[in-house]
Amino acid sequence: MAGSDIRAALGTDAPLALLSAAIVGLLYCLASFLFFRRPVAETAVGAMASSYANANNIGIPVSLYAVGTAQHVAPVLLVQLLVLAPFYLTVLSLASGSKVSWKRVLLQPFASPMIIASGLGVVVALTGWTAPDLLQKPIDMLAGGAVPMVLLAFGLSLAGRAPLQKGDGRVETLVATFLKIAGMPLVVWVLGRFVFGLDGQHLLASVIMAALPTAQNVFLFATPYGRGMSVARDVILCTTVLSIGALLVVAWLV
Repeated sequence: MAGSDIRAALGTDAPLALLSAAIVGLLYCLASFLFFRRPVAETAVGAMASSYANANNIGIPVSLYAVGTAQHVAPVLLVQLLVLAPFYLTVLSLASGSKVSWKRVLLQPFASPMIIASGLGVVVALTGWTAPDLLQKPIDMLAGGAVPMVLLAFGLSLAGRAPLQKGDGRVETLVATFLKIAGMPLVVWVLGRFVFGLDGQHLLASVIMAALPTAQNVFLFATPYGRGMSVARDVILCTTVLSIGALLVVAWLV
């Protein structure tokens, strides 16, 4: 986040990421209301799984390879960590019976280490400040261990139970997977091309961000509440496998 040109990307990328995530999330909620009849908490996890992309771990290297820059990743991370994550966490808290005051809702974004770190990264990017080595080196060490720890936690969730079991929300998983891999890239292409007037590499980068698999953060967010964990886990697994083909199709068509 700190190394991205946020000013150059916030103009269209952040609104496009927010609008597309909202549309896809609402589509999943509509499917849940009409067909699945799942409780609010499970529906929220499924909606998040269908629209919350792995923009950091996978998005940065894919974007660098495809379009030569990772500046389009920062707005997606901003939207997800500063808007989508607080919103879905609040819904999960309310649906789980926890008493949530306005004060807690407003302060919740500042209680997550990931959200705090993203906010600090934005400040650094906007001010142009360079952290001294004494501070930067420990941060780099923590960053180096973040991805393995997330993958380890996700891998542990797969042990002892095969994915796509009938009693684990198989239909919900397939719908969320379809929305994330096929629906969201299509929504972003339509909005980017005809609403925001994007073309060329900018449009390609936006659609690539949309075709990324679901982030492991969705499973981590669902775990403390014990709701929708199987769907989150299976959607992450399915979209990670299928995103390889989805990204190739996006690169070919767009």
